[in-house]
Parts: sequence; structure tokens; C-alpha cells
Amino acid sequence: MNKILITGSNGLLGQKLVELLLKNAKNQVIATARGENRLPFTDGYEYKSMDITNREQVQDVIDKVKPNVIIHTAAMTNVDQCESEKDTCWQQNVSSVEYLVEACKKNDCFLLHISTDFIFDGKAGPYKEDAEANPISFYGWSKYAAEKAVTNSDIRWGIARTVLVYGIAHDMSRTNIILWVKKSLEDGKNIKVVTDQWRTPTLAEDLAKGCVLIAEKEAEGIFNISGKDFLTPYEMAMMTADYFKLDKSLISKADSTTFSQPAKRPPRTGFDLSKSQQMLDYQPVSFMKGIEVLAGQINSKILEA
Repeated sequence: MNKILITGSNGLLGQKLVELLLKNAKNQVIATARGENRLPFTDGYEYKSMDITNREQVQDVIDKVKPNVIIHTAAMTNVDQCESEKDTCWQQNVSSVEYLVEACKKNDCFLLHISTDFIFDGKAGPYKEDAEANPISFYGWSKYAAEKAVTNSDIRWGIARTVLVYGIAHDMSRTNIILWVKKSLEDGKNIKVVTDQWRTPTLAEDLAKGCVLIAEKEAEGIFNISGKDFLTPYEMAMMTADYFKLDKSLISKADSTTFSQPAKRPPRTGFDLSKSQQMLDYQPVSFMKGIEVLAGQINSKILEA
């Protein structure tokens, strides 16, 4: 029996992980998040309330559960908010990881930590796993510091780095580029989308799949887990409009200077996936296929309503 504890199970990735892990009867899943369980189903797994910024709570839950593997998805990911609320960001993104490392050491757990392309300055993407980090935002620094807390520890660890995750949460609480473009164009709004940033956008289901591949093998080291298409947000918007047969003339090109955002964004990130493909047999879908997956989920949400 593989006992796997997930942090941040109420979040988008957390939800997808619980669903995916439950498909394998060998997995015993313990979902944790701050406050109440927001997953729409309660069968097949155990839920425990755990605030990752509370060291005693982290110790207590992990001492009791004694998981083989912890998948740490909880984090403060709003890049601009991290810039203005640095203490909260550090607590959620760095201190929490130090507490988990400590608990993993005591209980001999494998820790899978989720990281980001924002640890890079974006001058030379797509990046391989061994590229040099140089964050340009406080969020990026906090995630890089968390990576260091993991890699400098003497526990067994894996790091899954990802890029621009999109998907649909059960309660539709999160938006993403596809939903934003679709809604704006359906409402007849003109939108400006940047042409000078490049990413490899990642379907949440693919990220969950990559995490499970690492967790079940307890594969050690750093792995790039993202989508495979290297695109600008403008290209993503045009593809979304094409798929839903919406009016593309409402979309206009812009560059990053058009938007005043508190935190700097790395211009050109994206990942080289060769290591994950070779070592884990990780095979993500194309962005077009990702749009199709989301469209199917939107339709089933409409049918449920």
C-alpha cells in the first residue's frame, strides 16, 4: 500500500491529484488543506485539516499519518500579491517547506515539491532542469528558496517544475487564459494579449499525471513537468477563439509594457521535457487538445447545473 499525503488538496492541482491517485487501488490517499474539505466527493480517501504555515500542525498530522510520500502542492501563487505581501508569501512558500522537510526527515517520507518556471529570468527559455536560476520577482525568489530548502536537506526528494497551469476546478473558482478569452469574446469584449512572453502552458491533468509518475516511482531529482507547445499568450488566445469559433477580431496584440503589474514576469520561459519523457515516460497533450479537454469539462458542468 502506498500512503500518499497531499497538501493543498482544495486547489486545482490538489483536486486533480486526489482523483488520479484514487484510480489506483494500491494508493491510500490523505488529502490535507487549510480549513474545510472543498472536494465534491468524500469517498475513497481521508481528509485532514492542516495549515502548512503552522509547524506544530504539520508535525502532528505527519507523525500520525506516517505517509510514504508527500506531494506538496500548497503555495501562494498570485505573483503580484507575493510582491506586496512578502511575509505571508515567505510563510506559505518557504517556511512551510522547511516544516515539511523536518517532518519528512523524522518519518522517512519522500517529498515531492512543486516548483515553477518563475525561478528563471526568462532570457533563455525553454529551460532544462540544470539551467541556472535567477528569479526576477519575489514569488520567484520564494520558490527558489523553497527548492534550496529541499535540495540541501538530507531527505529523499523530487521536484516537479511547471509552467502556466490551466484547468477547471470543481467549483469553477479559478479562471485561466482559455476561460478568460472564451468569456470575453462571448461577451463581445475587446481584449489585449501579449506577444512578447513565451510559455509551455500545462494542463492541470498533465501536471497531476507527471506528479504521480514521480511519486509512485519515488524518482529523485528535478523534473520539468509542463505542456509541450511553446506559445505566446496571444497565440493561446487565437487558438482558443478558433476552437470555440469566436470572433478573433476582438483580440489585439500588446506587449508587456501595456500592463502595469507590480511583479516582473520572465519574458521567455517554457521547458525542455526530454528528461521527463525519457525517465518517467511523461507525455503531455498538445495545447489544442488541452482546450478540447476543458471544453468537455465546461459542458459537463453545464449539464450538472
